[in-house]
Amino acid sequence: MDLDLSGRCFIVTGASKGLGFATARALVDEGSHVVVSSSSAENTAAAVAELGDRARGLAADLTDPTSPRRLIDHAREQFGRLDGLFVSHGGPPAGMPSGLDDDTLRRGLEIATIAPIRMAREVAAELGDGGSVVVLTSTSGAEPLTGLASSNVARPATQGFVKDLATEVGPRGVRVNALLPGRFDTERARTIAAGDPKAHEAAVQAAALRRSGDPAELAAVAVFLLSPKASYVTGAAWTVDGGRRAEM
Repeated sequence: MDLDLSGRCFIVTGASKGLGFATARALVDEGSHVVVSSSSAENTAAAVAELGDRARGLAADLTDPTSPRRLIDHAREQFGRLDGLFVSHGGPPAGMPSGLDDDTLRRGLEIATIAPIRMAREVAAELGDGGSVVVLTSTSGAEPLTGLASSNVARPATQGFVKDLATEVGPRGVRVNALLPGRFDTERARTIAAGDPKAHEAAVQAAALRRSGDPAELAAVAVFLLSPKASYVTGAAWTVDGGRRAEM
């Protein structure tokens, strides 16, 4: 299927590795231009080198309130347009509810709620008819995951904002969706798995497909949602978890 993405320009954050990089790769493969970003200048540059001529990079920490404007301006300077955004970002630290003290709670909300909300809000304000924003959250936004108390608090708030923003910008032809990944084979997932291998294996076996996902499988869904082919899809939370969640 031709997704009609050739020549379009997207910002992809958290793009130096994992699900963000896989999405940037898929966009480039579809003929799009991408501005890739991560908090590390070295990792951002490495991602750009691997993605090739259609990619430009700008190191930016999403917890910095100036980052959205810098990325928006960079996209327009480099490619002369901006058609959408994929927001990936670091996750809050793992932990149980009893360990969720005020400082940990604030940090988790800053990383997984305030920063992606700010990014989505400011980019959506810049987009015209046909623009699309996809915000990566987690299945913990729909169903709490044991050992991820901070994420269980932060993700539902982000998804509530996505729905609200979609309603506000929909009359302008701008779409906003959330993407809820399950267990994927990323560096972060491997770090979590190393801390509790039995819990990791139980999570994998809880999926109907009995395996972790490949980042490219998540990217394929993200790119579809960013594309004009998903022109009547907005305000929704899309689960990509290999059938782990009991609810549809």
